[in-house]
Amino acid sequence: MKNAAALSGQQPMAAAAVGGSVVTTPVALAATETSTRDRVTQLLLERGATTAAQLGVALGLSPAAIRRHLDAMLADGDVVAREQTVRGSRGRGRPAKVFLLTDAARGRCGTHHYDNMATAALRWIARSGGSNAVEAFATEQVSALESRCRAAMEDAGDDPLARAEALAGALTAEGYAANATTIASGGQLCQHHCPVAHVAAEFPQLCEAETAVISRLVGTHVQRLATIAHGDGVCTTHIPTQPSRAQSGNPVTTVRTDR
Repeated sequence: MKNAAALSGQQPMAAAAVGGSVVTTPVALAATETSTRDRVTQLLLERGATTAAQLGVALGLSPAAIRRHLDAMLADGDVVAREQTVRGSRGRGRPAKVFLLTDAARGRCGTHHYDNMATAALRWIARSGGSNAVEAFATEQVSALESRCRAAMEDAGDDPLARAEALAGALTAEGYAANATTIASGGQLCQHHCPVAHVAAEFPQLCEAETAVISRLVGTHVQRLATIAHGDGVCTTHIPTQPSRAQSGNPVTTVRTDR
């Protein structure tokens, strides 16, 4: 015989045994909430646009319970709500709303192979054109990033450390989670996220092209001390206090200490 929670459509209370008694714990409740949300996400991934009522029936949840989860997912940007498209004649009242996964939520589902594809493409370029072709590709890839960052740094002035702070803000807007700090020997630019880390682990030309961009944007020679691609926790670029000015169009030498 089904228990009362199942008959009511509510999720059973998450609990844990403590000293012979069963008590509800915040951790257990959070795990139940996450599990239910994962099930909602999977159903939306499989079915596409689905009403709250349809989701509730499929998952055995009451209308109030499914609405609570959907409201939380709406607030987090994981789903969007739209009016259901009804073909032909329909009854009175507004059409029911359907819920769909956002692109961001869909991108977190399953396994994607973009890194594998990018690595395979660079291997083909290396076989066909050699290392110079890979370098040219890497330079081309970061050129658009350089243009956007340069525009964002328009009012940063000429001081390399001030420009590094402005660059950190521009890189953060691009998803690199960057910050700049002043240290005894000059400045330091740290990037806590790298969107091409897995590919750059095999093709360091990507890191070298990015370092050259940092040097040009800061306006001085810089030293790349660590990279996420090589197993470090953060990409770290050192900006010396009184370095020689980088010349536009000339190759920029980078110094790594993680090798």
